[in-house]
This record gives sequence, C-alpha cells and structure tokens, in this order.
Amino acid sequence: MRVACIQLSSVRDIERNLGLVDQLIGQAAQEGVELALLPENFAFMGGTEKQKQDSAEDQNDSSILRFLAEQAVKHGMSIIGGSLLLKAEGEKVRNACPAFNARGHLLTIYDKIHLFDMDYQGESYHESALVEAGNNPASVSIGGFKIALSICYDLRFPELYRFYAEDGCQVLCNVAAFTATTGRAHWQTLLRARAIENQCYVLASAQSGRHPDGRQTWGHSMIINPWGEVMNELADGPGFIVADLSLEKLNQVRASMPVLQHKRF
Repeated sequence: MRVACIQLSSVRDIERNLGLVDQLIGQAAQEGVELALLPENFAFMGGTEKQKQDSAEDQNDSSILRFLAEQAVKHGMSIIGGSLLLKAEGEKVRNACPAFNARGHLLTIYDKIHLFDMDYQGESYHESALVEAGNNPASVSIGGFKIALSICYDLRFPELYRFYAEDGCQVLCNVAAFTATTGRAHWQTLLRARAIENQCYVLASAQSGRHPDGRQTWGHSMIINPWGEVMNELADGPGFIVADLSLEKLNQVRASMPVLQHKRF
C-alpha cells in the first residue's frame, strides 16, 4: 500500500488550511497514494482558547468532516484526518482523529487519550483545561493492513502501542503538533522506538513552523519501517512524503525476531 504523510503549517484561517490540504492530497493522488495522513489540528491552529472552543463543530454537522469525506471520494483515497476539535457533551471539546475509507465512509473517530500538559523552560501548555480526554483506542482496516490511531502526546505512552500490536495492528499512526523543544529532543527517538518494539510501520504527520499564537512546531514528518529505519522524512514546511508499505517485509521482520511472542509480562 502506498501511503503519504502530509505536513502543514496551519493557521487560524480554516478556508486557507483546507485549500492547502486539497492541493496536497491532489498531488499525492497523482503519485498513486492509497492512504493519506494529515497532522493534528490541520484545519485550525494558533488561536486563543476561546477561538479553539468556538471552532469546535458538532460531529453530526461538521463541515470539516464533510470536507474530508469529499476528498476521499474525489481522489479514491482513504484519509486519516489528522485531528480536529469536536464538541463534547460538557463544556470541553474533543481532540478527535477521524478515518475515512476511499468511498468517503467514516470508519471511526479516535479521541486523544493522553493530554499534553507541560511547563518547561518558560513554555507552558495545558491541553486538559480545554480538551476532554478520550478513553478508548481505535483502529481501522485499510488496504489489507490493520492501522492504529493516536495523537501527538500519546506517543510517550508505549503501553498504548503495545495494546495495538497485540490487537493485530501492523501500522501505527501518530498525528502531531510536537513543539520544537520537545520534537528536537524526543520526536524521532520515540517514533523509532514504537516501530522497533512493536515491529510495526509508523506513520507520523506533523505540524511545522511558527503559528499565529507564537507556538513553534517541529515538523519532521516520517515514515518508519518495522526494523526502525526511516524510509522518508520531511524536515520543514508544508508538503508530503510517500512510501510503500509491505506486509511481506513486516512479516519477515516479525518471523526473524518474534518479539511479540517472547513477551513475558
């Protein structure tokens, strides 16, 4: 299966962001991509807490979910829609990752389980003040692969990905807006570790650059094979990377060193 990780530098202008997504998905389709992965907050990023809350749509009447479904049908491509904010039952919102098949059908929505709260060297983020944490892992079957969904900070919790591997997933997706500070220190190390320890492909789509609220994100979207090798990477700026996933390659790695069968705890 040919896959693409799309990297963006999203702003507060939803129409502008979706226009760029339309352009990049179209270009990826011309390269034969069957599954495209968008980054976290792809449609709206860099606003105040109130602007973020105001941007949240009802899941059953979301213009952004409709846009993704239309893109899937238009290009005959499955799409994992990064993440967007959806209304929750209470006052908070959901940081939600939708997955569509190539017919535009919504397969599932994963709500981010681990919320990013950090105070480090003058940088302060408290996602839990706005976002309601999800409780359930989610995966989808696309192109003969079972594909796991996760969002950004989830990457630091290996037990989530071990659950996915034991549940039969061969591809681990992480849609992200990693800060430049944490990305420089940990991004590639964590992604390669998740690939190696679970003998899975890892697809990671990221935000890149400086956003309207001053936040700077790391970029470096990557596709990593089950041996932990980086197959493709985009360091900075908007664009996309492509790679071909092979079940035969994955099965060879798992047969040569059956790590998942050797687990004792």
